[in-house]
Amino acid sequence: MTTARGEVIPATARRAYAEPIEAHRPSATRTGGAVPDQRTMGVTTVTDVRQTDGNGAVVAKLFRSEQGGHEQVVLCQDRPTGLRAVIAIHSTALGPALGGTRFHAYASDEEAVDDALNLARGMSYKNALAGLDHGGGKAVIIGDPDVLKTEELLLAYGRFVASLGGRYVTACDVGTYVADMDVVARENRWTTGRSPEQGGAGDSSVLTAFGVFQGMRAAAQTRWGAPTLRGRRVGIAGVGKVGHHLVEHLVQDGAEVVVTDVRPDAVARVTARHPGVTAVADTAALVRTPLDVYAPCALGGALDDTTVAALTATVVCGAANNQLAHPGVEKDLADRGVLYAPDYVVNAGGVIQVADELHGFDFDRAKAKAAKIFDTTLAIFERAAADGVPPAVAADRLAEQRMAERTPAAQWLRPTLDGAPATPEAPLGTGLV
Repeated sequence: MTTARGEVIPATARRAYAEPIEAHRPSATRTGGAVPDQRTMGVTTVTDVRQTDGNGAVVAKLFRSEQGGHEQVVLCQDRPTGLRAVIAIHSTALGPALGGTRFHAYASDEEAVDDALNLARGMSYKNALAGLDHGGGKAVIIGDPDVLKTEELLLAYGRFVASLGGRYVTACDVGTYVADMDVVARENRWTTGRSPEQGGAGDSSVLTAFGVFQGMRAAAQTRWGAPTLRGRRVGIAGVGKVGHHLVEHLVQDGAEVVVTDVRPDAVARVTARHPGVTAVADTAALVRTPLDVYAPCALGGALDDTTVAALTATVVCGAANNQLAHPGVEKDLADRGVLYAPDYVVNAGGVIQVADELHGFDFDRAKAKAAKIFDTTLAIFERAAADGVPPAVAADRLAEQRMAERTPAAQWLRPTLDGAPATPEAPLGTGLV
C-alpha cells in the first residue's frame, strides 16, 4: 500500500496511518481517460492492480500461477517524462532485494511484467548461491532507451526506487549503464553500479565475465577432466558488455573462439582485437557450428526446443539470464548429454561486485568472491550427479535450501512511529537500511 505522495506503507502500519490513501487511482492506460493530478507520481502495488486486460491477468499471474511467490510488484508511471516501469521484488528472505534495471522496448506491457517477474525470481536464486545477504529483485523500464532515455526520466525512476525505502537496491542491466546509475543515484542511496567518481565500482560486466569463465572452467573439469578451455572451440552468442570480456579470458586460456552478435560493430570490435576469433552470421548458424562449448551471452530464452535440437556443443555455459525458454529444457539438455551450467550461478560475478560496492568497493575482495563460482559450479554438478537430476534442478535445490533457512526479514517492512518506512542511517548490507 502507498500514500498519495508515493510512500510505501508497511502492512503492519496501515491501521495506524491517518492520511487518506489516494495513490491507487485507475491509470489512463487502463481506463483510456485522464488521471487526476499526474504531476505527482503514484506507486501501485500488485494487490491494487485489479484489471489490466479485462480479466485481472496480473493478479492471477502473481497470486495463482507458477510465476507467483513474489512479495511485491510496483508499477511506476511518470507521465511528464514518459517513464513506465515495473519493479519486482521476489524475496527479501536473505536481505534487501538486489537486482539491476533493464531498459528495453518490450512488445507489450504484459511482456515487460513477465520479464520483471522472471528476472526478479532469478535474482533471488542467484544471490542465494552467490552467498550474498540479499534477496532478489529486478526492474524494467519500458521503451527504446535510444529514444526515451533522458536525465529527467532517470531521475523520476530514482524517486520510485527511493519510495521503497531500501527494500530494493538497483544496478545496471541491459540498456542501462554506469552513467545512468550516477543519475538515478542522485535521487536515492540504494543505487549501485555507479562510476568510481561517484563512489561506485564502475562497470560490473568485467566480473560477470570472470565468473562465467570460472563456471566454464568447472564445466571443463567435469566434462573433460581439466579446468581449462585450451584447445576447445567456444561459441559466444552476444559480444556486448559481458561477451567481449569473456572472449579475452578464453583467448588467454588458449580456446578457439567463434562469435556472433546482432550488432556488426560489436563483432568488428572483437575480431579487430583478436584476429584469430571468427564470426558467423547469426545465432542459428553458431549453434550448428561444431563447438565444444556454447555460451549464450545476450537476452534470455536462448535455449529453446529448436536450439537444443540443433546444438553441437556438449557444454552450455553463458552470461545471459533466464536461458531456459521453458520448464523441461534442462531435462532435454541432460537427455542429449549436454552439461548445462545454470545461468544464475555462473553469471553472478556482476551482482557480487555491486553487493561489494555497498560496503566500500574493493576489486580484489570482489574478484576473490567471484572466483568461488568455480567451486559452487563444481558442487552443483556433483549434487546433480548424486541426486540423478539435471544441474539446473540441483542448483535450485541448493538455493532454496539457503533461502528456507531464513524467513522474510521483518526489518525491511517494519514501520517507524509516523508510519513511514524505516530508513535508519546504517550502511546497507549490515542488516539495517
